[in-house]
Amino acid sequence: MTTVHVPLGERSYDIQILPGALHRLGVHLAAALPRVRRALLITDETVAPHYLQPALHALAAAGITAAGASVPAGEGAKSLSEAARLYEACLDAGLERSGVVIALGGGVVGDLAGFIAATYLRGVAFVQVPTTLLAMVDASVGGKVAVDLPRGKNLVGAFHQPRLVLIDPQVLSTLPPRQVSAGLAEVVKHGVIRDAGFLTWLEDHAESVLALQAGVLEHLIATNCRIKASVVAADEREETGLRAMLNFGHTTGHAIEAVQGYGGWLHGEAVAAGMVVATRIAADTGVLADAALPQRLTAMLQRFTLPVRLPPGTDPAAVLAAMQYDKKAEAGKVQWVLPVRPGEVTRAPVPTAAVAAALAALAA
Repeated sequence: MTTVHVPLGERSYDIQILPGALHRLGVHLAAALPRVRRALLITDETVAPHYLQPALHALAAAGITAAGASVPAGEGAKSLSEAARLYEACLDAGLERSGVVIALGGGVVGDLAGFIAATYLRGVAFVQVPTTLLAMVDASVGGKVAVDLPRGKNLVGAFHQPRLVLIDPQVLSTLPPRQVSAGLAEVVKHGVIRDAGFLTWLEDHAESVLALQAGVLEHLIATNCRIKASVVAADEREETGLRAMLNFGHTTGHAIEAVQGYGGWLHGEAVAAGMVVATRIAADTGVLADAALPQRLTAMLQRFTLPVRLPPGTDPAAVLAAMQYDKKAEAGKVQWVLPVRPGEVTRAPVPTAAVAAALAALAA
């Protein structure tokens, strides 16, 4: 087993990466939370047929009474109405302050289940069992939990760290190729913002990554978890600006998702296009110091079958308008994360004209 520690004082926890770990969920949970006797396991309609019963059986084998609750697949599940339904599921499961909410699914399930854990009875323990690559390398780590509002993504939420993140790479065998690609967008992001050497490794091992080769996959997941853990440990609640670097590509990405009504592109696909937009802005405004990065980024995203332009038929003006609800805005101005060179980004406001020009240039 590979373990990545997230050092956050009394909120510290481990990310455990182990093939077959899902079938030992109860053992791992009992070791991390020895007093827990009841759990609510939240999943979605896509994951449930594959992994809900094995997870419930694993919990029962460890003496933990667990109930399952399923939500619709997709970003639309991250709503206040679904949250209200899940609070009732917590009550039906007899969940007390000593209980735990477990997220079994991708980033949407993790965000939603974490929001429930953060707010039910003023906060109960939370465990992440990610089943998508995107959730394994990014969404399950860091404690950001939230639901969406019609006008913007993640506008209602909290910081609520998990007590354990248990990653079983074997579950990716049932993940559709499009979902694998979506997860690789966040992988590329981590290389651009924090680790130039990893970005090169990713270019060199693209074929093995796409084939989900076991050793390569575990190295990729562990490396990304270490990158994110280091950022989260240094700036847990985005108070110094360091953690904001993780939002590279997300300003445009979230706006694209909002314009599409959270029913079009996957999150990783929107972030991929968003990274290209941000890199274009960095080049146009003189922030970019490495002229080769735009082509490297575009080539890598295309190799992973990710978009490098706005969605076909999307009005750039609508995307620009959606950015006004970006939760990272300060004094009414969006703080952009812009690449300087591989492994380094900066954060700054960008003139509206420069954003509009980049969006227009990348309109499909």
